[in-house]
Amino acid sequence: MSGPARTAIVTGAGSGIGLATAVRLAADGYAAALVDIDERGLDKAAAAVDEAGGQSLVYVHDLADGEGFAGVADDVAGRRPAIDLLVNNAGVGVRASLTETTTEQWDRTIAVNLTAMFHTCRTVLGHMLRAGHGVIVNVSSVAGVVGVAERAAYCASKAGVVGLTRAIAADYAARGIRANAICPGTVATEWIDRILSGAEDPEGARAAMERRQLDGRMGSPEEVAAGIAFLADDSARFVNGTAFVMDGGMTAV
Repeated sequence: MSGPARTAIVTGAGSGIGLATAVRLAADGYAAALVDIDERGLDKAAAAVDEAGGQSLVYVHDLADGEGFAGVADDVAGRRPAIDLLVNNAGVGVRASLTETTTEQWDRTIAVNLTAMFHTCRTVLGHMLRAGHGVIVNVSSVAGVVGVAERAAYCASKAGVVGLTRAIAADYAARGIRANAICPGTVATEWIDRILSGAEDPEGARAAMERRQLDGRMGSPEEVAAGIAFLADDSARFVNGTAFVMDGGMTAV
């Protein structure tokens, strides 16, 4: 496939931060391999990427099947000159304190948010190392650097993402690989909408979430996508192994 010189794989690309990132990268000159379990969302993302001037490759895949991701990466590598960028965005969450968290909820959260990243990073690293270059951006959360009430499994998984990312940077920086974690605060996505819809007082819960940021608003997926695009860019090549916080000042006070 001809077209954009660079190629990115974006997981969780069917909505929210993943969709915004895929569109931003397309505008920046990437072909985008879009991975999600949501086929309808992927159709929307592919159309948006193509409209932004990029080229889309679509893969309906459940990242809980970590070993199966190798087939996705191999297909991308066979159709593009190289895999230049991996953006690990797919994730799940559960609202529960530790004693309220079931074993099933814990296992699912760790499997999707952390173990899946282990598989995607390990798989794509093989391709990047053969090419001699590559960038990995793992979407963590402010919940990966500070504690958040009623998010025990989520906090644990996102802290693990930060640790995994730093270990990748330590192991592979000398071989042309950069790896950074981005840690967004509260971002107005479909996932937040679902959380709020289950609250006793949705409007009150929304206001409380907005107050957590110093400027009194949630971030947008496009703002986080801009942060990811920066970390992916050559201008950020001195940025490696960091937890890049974008939270509207949530963790500053």
